Amino acid sequence: MTQSEQTPVQPAQSAQKTEAGQAVSHISRRERKKKEVQAGEPHGSGKITRHFHLYWQLWVMLLPAMGFTILFSYVPMYGIQLAFRDYDLEKGLTGGRWVGFYYFRRFFNDPMFGQIIGNTVRISLWTLVMGFIAPIILALLINQIGNSKVKSFVQTITYMPHFISTVVMVSMINIFLAPGNGLLGRFFGRTSILGDPNAFTPIYWISEIWQHTGWNCIIYLAALSSVDMALYEAARIDGAGRLQLIRYVDIPTILPTAGILLIMNMGSVLGVGFEKIWLMQNTLNVSASEVIATYTYRIGILDNQFSYSTAIGLFNSVVNFIFLITANMIAKKASDVSIF
Repeated sequence: MTQSEQTPVQPAQSAQKTEAGQAVSHISRRERKKKEVQAGEPHGSGKITRHFHLYWQLWVMLLPAMGFTILFSYVPMYGIQLAFRDYDLEKGLTGGRWVGFYYFRRFFNDPMFGQIIGNTVRISLWTLVMGFIAPIILALLINQIGNSKVKSFVQTITYMPHFISTVVMVSMINIFLAPGNGLLGRFFGRTSILGDPNAFTPIYWISEIWQHTGWNCIIYLAALSSVDMALYEAARIDGAGRLQLIRYVDIPTILPTAGILLIMNMGSVLGVGFEKIWLMQNTLNVSASEVIATYTYRIGILDNQFSYSTAIGLFNSVVNFIFLITANMIAKKASDVSIF
C-alpha cells in the first residue's frame, strides 16, 4: 500500500480516538462521582446538608441575633410604604390613598429644608471629623506609655465617660455652662452660652469627643498591640525617635482599621443623634439645633403627620446609604480597604 492510499485514513482514525477519549472521560467522571458518594463526600445539595450537620451549633448561637435583626430591622421596612400613602388611622398602613412622591416634594419645598440640612451636615461633619481624629491621637499617645499600670489607669479613666447617660451628660453641660455660677459659664458673665446659636455646634462635638474618644480608641489600641516588637527594636537601632516610631510603625499599622471605621461612620453622615440634640435644644438655639431627627419627631409625633415624617426619615436613610456606598467604592479603589 502506497503513502497516498494511507493518508485519507488518518482523519477517521483521529475522530475515533477523540470519541474514545470523550467516552473514557465521561466514564471516569461518572466513576469519580460514584466514588465520592460511596466515600460520603457530598456534592450539590449534599454540601449544604453536610455544612449544617457540622456547624449546627454555630447556627443555633447565631439564631437570636438573626431573629433580632429581622424583627427590628427588616420587619419595620413594611411601613416604608407609609411615605407614599396618605395615612388614614382607620384604614391602616395599606389603606391610605397612594400619593407617590408628594411628601418628598413637600419636604424639598419646605422653607426650613435648607436650614435643617445645613444644621445636620454641619453638626455631623464636625462630629465625624473630630471624632475620627481624636481617638487615633489618644491611642497613639497611650501606646507610648511604658508603664503597664499607668497605661491601664489612663485607658480606664479616658473611656469611663462613655458610660454616662445622655440625660446626665446634658445636665452636666447645663450645670457647667450656667451663666454666672457655672464652672465654665462664669467666664462669660450673664450670657447663656447654650442659648447662643453660634456656640451650639462646638458645644455638641466637643462634649461628644470628651465622652466617646476613650471608648473609640480601644479598637486602635487593640490594633497597635499586634505590632511585632522587633519592628520597634529595629527602628530604634536605626536611630528612630518617638515621632519616627509613630510615623513609620504605629500609623501604618492602624490605617486599615481607621479606613474601615471611617467608611462605617460615613453611613451616618445625616444620622445625628436625636436624644442629645433634643435635650440641648431650646428656643434660643433652635435655629442652629434643628436637624432632621428632631424635625421628624416634631412633625411625626407631636403634629401627627406620620406619612410626612416617614418620607423625611426615608430620605435620610437613602442619603446615608449613598454616602456609605460611595465611601466604600472610593476606599476600595484608593487603598484596597473596604467592608464589602
